[in-house]
Amino acid sequence: MAIIPWKPFDELNHFFSDEDWFLPVLPKFQTTPAMDMYETEKNIVAKVNLPGIDPEKVDISVKDGILRISGTSEEKTEEKKKGYWRKEIKKGSFERAIQLPSKVKEDKVDATYEKGVLKITMPKDQAKTSEKKIKIKVKGK
Repeated sequence: MAIIPWKPFDELNHFFSDEDWFLPVLPKFQTTPAMDMYETEKNIVAKVNLPGIDPEKVDISVKDGILRISGTSEEKTEEKKKGYWRKEIKKGSFERAIQLPSKVKEDKVDATYEKGVLKITMPKDQAKTSEKKIKIKVKGK
């Protein structure tokens, strides 16, 4: 009688490699777009990669020091005639919220979209807040 070695992880690898079974179980596609954020003397600038997304379907808001970007990328009806070998271009919704490094003038935010890159320029709020010294009151003296 031949001894057959037991390989417990072979079945696990087979489970995750079977794309036809595993992928339909995944929830509706949602992704986080890549973002670069930098600061200049007068502005905070965010650049977000949104290739192939209609800028009319993107919402931008700045409130309480948080920049929020959300939108959708709709999938056109798939042509059944095409014999896809792989289908990796995902469609769905996205959202990104990030805390800003300093206060900005929320009513002066500007956004432009060019070649798949969304650029959001947020003017810094240059108003100086005065530092108030607080005297400590010692009880019992």
